Amino acid sequence: MDDQGQGPVPMTKSGGTPPARPAHAPVAEAEMRASDADRERVAELLRDAYAEGRLDVEEHAERIEAAYAAKTLGELVPLTRDLPVHREVSFEKPPLGAPASAPRPDGPVRLPARNEAPTMLAVFGGSSRKGRWRVGSNLRAVAIFGGVEIDLTDAVFESPEVVIDVVAIFGGVEIKVPENVSLHGGGVGIFGGFDVKEQTAADPYAPVVRVKGTAVFGGCEAKPRRGKKLKEWVRKQLGAD
Repeated sequence: MDDQGQGPVPMTKSGGTPPARPAHAPVAEAEMRASDADRERVAELLRDAYAEGRLDVEEHAERIEAAYAAKTLGELVPLTRDLPVHREVSFEKPPLGAPASAPRPDGPVRLPARNEAPTMLAVFGGSSRKGRWRVGSNLRAVAIFGGVEIDLTDAVFESPEVVIDVVAIFGGVEIKVPENVSLHGGGVGIFGGFDVKEQTAADPYAPVVRVKGTAVFGGCEAKPRRGKKLKEWVRKQLGAD
């Protein structure tokens, strides 16, 4: 109580505990809870950094795990702070009524991925599919006295798992996948060969390619292509509905 009877004198910084935060004080951005979209945004940046060789396998796996386990925005920001793609990642939403500005691409504009049929057929000839094309959940390759080449290294994956069903009769099927996706499977070779060089990607959320089928007097080979890393495997990254 002071001399004028005005009540107790507030304690100073050196004399006791600081005053508590008002009940309705705004929460700092770093303390705000992260959404699934926030976590996925950071995970995409980490995947790009890994594909460019900026992160090794262990660093990428550790940061991806931390990104999906993050509870607040403050836990997400350090995961990309030492990467060029960081650019002060903002989780703020524009105010209502504000015009949305279109993001500017950081590099050369890439052509849209083309749509392709889910079946490839080669009879006394050849069939090849490479470049930027959309690959769905199922693909069938039939080679009869011919050859089929499937190159997924620049393809855009629209499904977390791609199953390739192979039939090779007096023919061959060659499948190439990026080195940062999982490759599994196997088939039956009758007077022929069926070789799938299996691997498991470091990123547990990377696409999985499964190869199965039969080769009769023919062959099938599926293998990762070293030096080629997949960057686009989520449909929403294409701006598709």
